[in-house]
Amino acid sequence: MPKSKRDRAVSLTATKKKGLEFKQNLISEIRECLDTYDNFFIVSMFNQRNLFLKELRQEWTDSKFLFGKNKVIALALGRDPESEYKDNLNKITPYLIGNIGLLFTNKTKEDVLNYFESHECPDYARSGNIATEDVTIQAGPLAQFQHTMEPQLRKLGMHTSLKKGIVTLESNFVLCKKGDKLTPEQARLLKLFEHMQAVFKINVKVYWNKSGNYEIIDSTLETEDNENGDSQGYESEQEMEQSDDEDKPIKKKLKNRK
Repeated sequence: MPKSKRDRAVSLTATKKKGLEFKQNLISEIRECLDTYDNFFIVSMFNQRNLFLKELRQEWTDSKFLFGKNKVIALALGRDPESEYKDNLNKITPYLIGNIGLLFTNKTKEDVLNYFESHECPDYARSGNIATEDVTIQAGPLAQFQHTMEPQLRKLGMHTSLKKGIVTLESNFVLCKKGDKLTPEQARLLKLFEHMQAVFKINVKVYWNKSGNYEIIDSTLETEDNENGDSQGYESEQEMEQSDDEDKPIKKKLKNRK
């Protein structure tokens, strides 16, 4: 029996996984930066947001931030004395754990540490984060929302109704309590009501310079990286952008405040 022309395998995926070429390019870029810049830092990021990283890059135009899978970064640096790209790099690869990034710069260690000790940006918490305070929405009109938002608020668990075209909360609503692990619904409501319970912050874990000297700045961060729901590094900055896009439609639902 002749084979039907319709009997063909069709791929249902729209994208291709990054392969060997992508990893080789990242390794080459990391090693090129090690040759170019005097100082190299492994940094740990809490509540990572691509928008804040873009702002950092604008401030640090004379430096370079790189991100990638920790195993690929370890290959670029070298896991043992025989494979390490430069002296003592193999001694810092054990600290490639969690959501980390690489900072290459000619700024001094003191300048880098002083900057990141004082630099943090508040942001909206995401699902899986831990609530930092109690939030209760009082009963009454919710004039900040358009009437079209009422069904969505009800779907998110709030007892709302429309009264004369105004979204109204029928009774006090406990959105979250301090210490709760936030659900997706709670995270969306916190953003809708403009309660920021997350802080984007970068901590310096490890310092290395061209002379081969290195210093473990903070060795306690490996276990802390996972506390806010961020357990793995991103494969690329495109993945960070996709994660930042998750909540963008919410912004369009709010009225413009005069």
